[in-house]
Amino acid sequence: MWYLCVFFHRLLDYRRPEVEALAELFQHNSSNEPLEWRVPENHHPDSPFHFVNLSSDDVARDIANRSLLVKGMYELWGEGSTLEELEQAIKSYPDERKSPYLSSESTFRITVDSFGKVMSFEEQNNRIQQLAYIPFEGRVNLKHPDHKFWLMETDDHGGNNGLPPVVQKRIFFGREIGGSDRTLIPTYQLKSRKYLGPTAMDAEMAFLMANQALVKPGKLVYDPFVGTGSILIGAAHFGAMTMGADIDIRVVRDGRGPDRNVWSNFKQYGLPMPVGLLRADNNLPPWRPGLKEVFDAIICDPPYGVRAGGRKSGGRKLLKGVVGPYTVPDDKRTDHIPSTAPYSLVECVHDLLDLAARMLVIGGRLVYFFPVLREDEANVGNTVFPEHPCFELISSSEQILSSRYSRVLLTMVKRRPYTEEIAEAARVKHTEFRENHVKWLEDGNIHSSVFTPADQLTVSGDTKPLRDLKPKYRGKYV
Repeated sequence: MWYLCVFFHRLLDYRRPEVEALAELFQHNSSNEPLEWRVPENHHPDSPFHFVNLSSDDVARDIANRSLLVKGMYELWGEGSTLEELEQAIKSYPDERKSPYLSSESTFRITVDSFGKVMSFEEQNNRIQQLAYIPFEGRVNLKHPDHKFWLMETDDHGGNNGLPPVVQKRIFFGREIGGSDRTLIPTYQLKSRKYLGPTAMDAEMAFLMANQALVKPGKLVYDPFVGTGSILIGAAHFGAMTMGADIDIRVVRDGRGPDRNVWSNFKQYGLPMPVGLLRADNNLPPWRPGLKEVFDAIICDPPYGVRAGGRKSGGRKLLKGVVGPYTVPDDKRTDHIPSTAPYSLVECVHDLLDLAARMLVIGGRLVYFFPVLREDEANVGNTVFPEHPCFELISSSEQILSSRYSRVLLTMVKRRPYTEEIAEAARVKHTEFRENHVKWLEDGNIHSSVFTPADQLTVSGDTKPLRDLKPKYRGKYV
């Protein structure tokens, strides 16, 4: 059945992938066929109004209630370019579909909403009065109605409001199936959190990543770059068991005191504590050789050098062979902090994919951010992302952070078991990826690429400077 899906007008590239992930989570169908989408007449694909084909009201309700970017799912009773067209559409909608919600035993409420313009209280009242042709027999209940109805009106392109181009306005009327709970965002907002680091993940994005990973009770979720635990907090909210690791022992063990550490962040929200927090190196994973396929999802934000650079164990002198391996004396083990060296993004991503291939269950998801240096708009659309024979890339959602660079949320599903032959094929793919990608990825100097003045910046030996991109309306809401 087709439903009207109304999105919040933000994070535009993330909207459909989130719904598609949640449809799989709530078992929309067993054939794993992609969802059917269509856009209303005269609407741009970036419009907040979409039609999606789902199997039942229950699935539509579950998706809307769990989603961060779906404002509401509606059974559409009618639409039109004018109020007269809307009236004809509603009257033509089958009576057997309408009558269960119009009976005298039920209560109802009608809400008037608009997109691209502001409607006064008088205008809203006017719109409701013009719906008198709908034979409501029940009582109005504004606080706790049995059924909620929405009249939604868009502005036309002539409004010049910077929104996606629409040739003419559209009016929708429908019954609400379910709606998003955006109270999660102020509840978990970073500014009220007790323990934060410079790379703490925004609460909304942490929940979106958890949705992409199909997090639910009983699943085990791992973050190999846990930091202050922001991503795991999102996963724990949806009922998952969590586990994390970080190379900085001061973050995972000490924090800023007994009441300001990773553990206190979970305690602050009444969430289950992580199964464990490890001081571990993504380049030298601590897992015993026979241990594999234990995680249902790996969710992370790898260090790519803008706010913080990656580190790996060893130290420069050890890695260069200037000094030999050493053993930490027993009397210094409790407070010893091992030396580290720079860890380039290309090496970090290779290690992350290898870890996920070994440790994820079949069907498990790897969800992580990957940076993109924006030479021009065409280059962004043709970006080559890391590949691995075990994984299928199912979505890539871009978040534009500046005219110079953006980050893309990649969601990959493990389809094949890990073998030594696959590991060798992955190394070949990684070599091809490293050779074909821009030089800043190998050198790990994305920070200088982002913050160097445009007239001094070159990419892959090309002397042509990056031009500043003019912001589009999409950037206003990201």
